[in-house]
Amino acid sequence: MDKRRVVITGIGVLSPVGCGTEKFWQALIAGKSGIDVIKTFDASDFSTRIAGELKDYDPLEHFSTKDARNLANFVQYASVATKEAIANAKLDLSSVDLDRVAVLVGSGIGSIRTAEEEYQKYLDKGPKKISPHFIPKIIINEAAGQVSIDTGARGFASCVTTACSTATNAIGDAFRFIQYGDADVIIAGGTESATTILGVGGFSSLKALSQRNEEPKKASRPFDLNRDGFVMAEGAGIVILESLEHAKKRGAPIIAEMAGYGRTSDAYHITAPESSGAGAAKAMELAIKDAGLTIKDISYINAHGTSTKLNDKVESLAIKTLFKEHAMNVPVSSTKSMTGHLLGAAGGIEFAACLLAIRDNIIPPTINYETPDPDCDLDYVPNVARKVTVKVAMSNSLGFGGHNATIIAKAYQE
Repeated sequence: MDKRRVVITGIGVLSPVGCGTEKFWQALIAGKSGIDVIKTFDASDFSTRIAGELKDYDPLEHFSTKDARNLANFVQYASVATKEAIANAKLDLSSVDLDRVAVLVGSGIGSIRTAEEEYQKYLDKGPKKISPHFIPKIIINEAAGQVSIDTGARGFASCVTTACSTATNAIGDAFRFIQYGDADVIIAGGTESATTILGVGGFSSLKALSQRNEEPKKASRPFDLNRDGFVMAEGAGIVILESLEHAKKRGAPIIAEMAGYGRTSDAYHITAPESSGAGAAKAMELAIKDAGLTIKDISYINAHGTSTKLNDKVESLAIKTLFKEHAMNVPVSSTKSMTGHLLGAAGGIEFAACLLAIRDNIIPPTINYETPDPDCDLDYVPNVARKVTVKVAMSNSLGFGGHNATIIAKAYQE
């Protein structure tokens, strides 16, 4: 059976640099940081007191008071980003076969805030005060379930949870499902709302977070010699994937074409990447092969680029291992320098950046790149966006547990 061509027709983004795809994109190409001091809880006793929180999101603009109370933030974010993606795709849900529309939206952690709140109720008032909404609010599949309810999509509604690779795996798996005819349209991506007491506290205990609390906008500094950890963030990144035939039949706006997908496991350590970067290199190699491309066809790599000592070094090594002498010719940037790390949603907003780079032929920069690291010696598009033709863009995600995932999009041609 010939695999079907798959295109992307819609994007929805909620991010610390802006809610809405165009706000997000204009902030990225302007090199603006969305990192600030934490405002949703008192972090004064924490070693890390900064995060990438949503600044222009008001749940009551999107939900009733009751729904805003009963839907966890990560579910809300997925719902709102999906609505934007559907609008951008000009997808009239009343005129498509909803049995052929599916949902694949994941989260790395789900609603850790709900667990905190309900446990506090238990401590204060006993078990009878635990909310009946507790379980529906906390389980990770509820984002996909709510999107299915919102849209009426009656194809499969499922979720992926592969830590920081979640959204990339969700989009890649959706690509496969459409290629092989399991659906005509899939709403795919990731959502996260873990910038909470336990979320920040847990990652702080792992010594994974930046402690540059006095300079929050300079805290996320991927590939810079003086990086000291990542910055947690929240939001959602959703895309609409369609078979080319379905998109053309309804006259959909085509942003780009899905080209390739690769995924591997390090089989090495629960949090640390394997030091040679072999797994990440293999995921990129598989994605390029799947796309029918060569390393010289890649115009831009949106790196996982977390701003941690080990990740940035290993990912750079992985790129050099695969691309060899051509590695220095490929622009690589980490938009986490501006957004922070959205964990399970990271791959969603970073793939959105890749799609917009193809659309506008602009590569977003890696900001806060001030002091080169000898172990990180690629072209990281430092500090200023670059106007250049982007025909093929690759997005990498590397998750705790050794998950490596790469997806590739290319400019659409008939």
